[in-house]
Amino acid sequence: MNLELMAPIMFCSLIAFLLIGYPVAFALSAVGLLFSWIGIHFELLRPELLQALPNQVYDIMRNDTLLAIPFFTFMGLILERSGMAEEMLDTIGQLFGSVRGGIAYAVIFVGALLAATTGVVAASVISMGLISLPIMLRYGYDTRIATGVIAASGTLAQIIPPSLVLIVLADQLGTSVGDMYAGAMAPGLLLTVFYAAFIFAVSLLKPQWVPALPPEARSLRGLALARRVVLVMIPPLLLIFLVLGTIFLGIATPTEGGAMGAVGAIILALLNRKLNLKLLQQAMDSTVKLSTFVVFILIGARVFRIAFLGVDGDKWVEHLLTSLPGGATGFLIAVNLLVFFLAFFLDFFEIAFILVPLLAPVAQSLDINLIWFGVILGVNMQTSFMHPPFGFALFYLRSVAPKTVKSTDIYWGAIPYVLLQLVMVGLLIAFPGLVTNALHAEVKTNAEDAAAIMQQMDGSSGASLPDALEQPASPAEASAAGSDQSNELLQELTGKQ
Repeated sequence: MNLELMAPIMFCSLIAFLLIGYPVAFALSAVGLLFSWIGIHFELLRPELLQALPNQVYDIMRNDTLLAIPFFTFMGLILERSGMAEEMLDTIGQLFGSVRGGIAYAVIFVGALLAATTGVVAASVISMGLISLPIMLRYGYDTRIATGVIAASGTLAQIIPPSLVLIVLADQLGTSVGDMYAGAMAPGLLLTVFYAAFIFAVSLLKPQWVPALPPEARSLRGLALARRVVLVMIPPLLLIFLVLGTIFLGIATPTEGGAMGAVGAIILALLNRKLNLKLLQQAMDSTVKLSTFVVFILIGARVFRIAFLGVDGDKWVEHLLTSLPGGATGFLIAVNLLVFFLAFFLDFFEIAFILVPLLAPVAQSLDINLIWFGVILGVNMQTSFMHPPFGFALFYLRSVAPKTVKSTDIYWGAIPYVLLQLVMVGLLIAFPGLVTNALHAEVKTNAEDAAAIMQQMDGSSGASLPDALEQPASPAEASAAGSDQSNELLQELTGKQ
C-alpha cells in the first residue's frame, strides 16, 4: 500500500464509522489501531510507534486545563436545579413585560446570564423552555419566534465564558483558557445584541407575533419590582465576577475559577433552600458521566493521532489547506464551511477532538492568531446545536415543549438564528480585532518547527522515552519507517527533546 494514500483513506474511514453511528471514542481508537496494524504489516510504520500511547494517555491525566470541565459542569448543574433560572426569567419577564417582544428580550437576557454562570446548553434550553414557552404561547407569540429565541439563547452557553467548548478548544489549540475566554466575551455579547435586534425588527414588522403582556399578567410594579430585581440579579452577577472576573484579572486560573464557581453555586443553592442530597447526587452523577465521556474521546483521539501522524496525515492536511487560494483568508473561509457542514452530522466535541488538532498546525503556519481562530470555530460550532439532524438544542426544546408545538415549527424558528451565527463568523473573519483587542498580550502564532507545535498541543514537558525506543533502529526498520522522520515523530509523541 502507498503511504501517500493512507492518510486520506484513514480520514474517510473515520467519517464513515461516525456516520453509521459508531461511538466516537471507539471509532477513533478502532481506526487508529486498524491503520497502525496496516502500516506495520506493510512496513510503512515502526511497531515502536504505539509505545508512545502510554505517554499520550499520561499527558491527558496530568492536564490541569481539563479539570475546569468537571468544575464548570458541576456548577452549572447545581445552579440549574436550584431555581435560579426560574426566578430570573420571572423577574426579567415582569420588567420587560410592557414592551412588545418583552418576554423574548427576557429570554435572551437570561440566556446570556445563564451562559455566563452555568455554561451548559441543556440546562439553559430546558429551563427556559419549561418556564417561558407556555407563557409566550398563552399570550399570543408566534410559535416559531418563541421556540427559535429559546433555542438560540440557550446556545449562547457555547460561546460566552465559562463555555465548555472554549475550554476544549483552548486545550486542543494549546492556548490559554483565560485568553480564549477574554477573546470570546465581545463576540458572545455582540451575538446577544444580534438576537435582540432580530426580535426588535420582528416587533416593528410583525407586532402581532410578539405582543406585550397584558396589564393583569404584570403583577409586580414600582418598588416591589425594583426590590425583586436587586434580590434576584445580584447573586448571579456576583457569581459571574467570582468566576470570570478573577480569571480576567489574573487572580485565578480557569481551573481555580471553576472550583470557586462550584462552591458559589452550592452557596446559592443553600440560600435558595434548594440544596439537598438528591440534588448533589444528580449533579455529581452527570458531572462524572460528562467528564468520563470527554476523557474517553481524548484517549481515542490520541490513538487516532499517533497513526495519522505516522502516515504523514499532518502533511497531507497542511498541503490540502495551504494550497487553497486566498492565503489565510481562504483557509479560514474553507475551514468554516467544512465545520458548518460537518456540524450537520457531528457534535462539537467530535469536531473539536478530531478536526481542530489537524487544523492548528496549518493555522500556525499561516501566522493566524490561535485565539482568534478558536473563537471563530466556537461561534461556528454553535450551529451544530441549531440545525437538523443533530441539533441538540432543538431536541432539548422538543422534549419540554407542549404537544401542540410542531417539530417543524421548532426547526423553522431556528433558521434566522443560524444565519445570525454565520454572519457573526463572517464579522470575526473580517474584523479580528473583535477578539484580539481583548487579549492582554499578543499571542504567539508562528511555530518554530513541527515538533514544537505538536509538543505544545500535547502539553508535554520532557517525559522520558521508553527503553524500547532509545535503541537505534535496525537497517530494516529504518528503511520501513523513513529513518530520521520516524525518529522525530517518536520524539514528538513521547516528549523527549
